[in-house]
Amino acid sequence: MKTLKDVACGQTVQVKKLSGDGPVKRRIMDMGITKGISVFVRKVAPLGDPVEVTVRGYELSIRKADAEMIEVE
Repeated sequence: MKTLKDVACGQTVQVKKLSGDGPVKRRIMDMGITKGISVFVRKVAPLGDPVEVTVRGYELSIRKADAEMIEVE
């Protein structure tokens, strides 16, 4: 299982599944990250937190803990 946290800079991946409980999963979905959407990893901070991604044409910063909940392919 590969998560968004494992993706290298400059790669584009597709969201396969969201895990996590209610409010956290809802927040991730409210940011536009839903099943089947493409996510481009722009930057990863020096210590790995946060991860900067482009989703649906806008930029987002996602904490490593949240990125672990996003399964990609």
